[in-house]
Amino acid sequence: MTYIIDGHNLIPKIAGLSLSEMDDEARLIQLLVTFCQKKKVRVIVFFDKAAPGRQGATKHGAVTAYFVPERQTADDAIHRYLVSQRREASNLAVVSSDRQVQSDAHDLRARILSTEAFARQLVDCLEQKRDVVQDSDNGVLTPEEVAEWEKLFLGYDKLH
Repeated sequence: MTYIIDGHNLIPKIAGLSLSEMDDEARLIQLLVTFCQKKKVRVIVFFDKAAPGRQGATKHGAVTAYFVPERQTADDAIHRYLVSQRREASNLAVVSSDRQVQSDAHDLRARILSTEAFARQLVDCLEQKRDVVQDSDNGVLTPEEVAEWEKLFLGYDKLH
């Protein structure tokens, strides 16, 4: 599954992120990278109002971020992308709460998720990952566990 996301539409829906922050886009991208790793999916995220010289695409693992020039909107860029993927659009999930974007996605047979619904999925996924880390005793091995691993993998007990 590939998610097509209106980034500035999603940012305010995630606790701890704000459009007023200087690094809001980078922080969202990092969250999406973790989401992709965990869910084994791809994300294409569009941000409008790119600063001069910052327009274009950047790749971050399974996340591709498109920074749309100021004279265009992310909505328009998403529409153009969907049209270019016409035959594959049914394999895409469009994340936006903008009615026109949702209508365009529906017309092209793409799946539609509101930004609120996706934000819940994202947060749930990230919290599950945190629970796994917390359950692992913070990754610290006791001296006895280290000795066991050394015996198992290095034959350390044969050296002493």
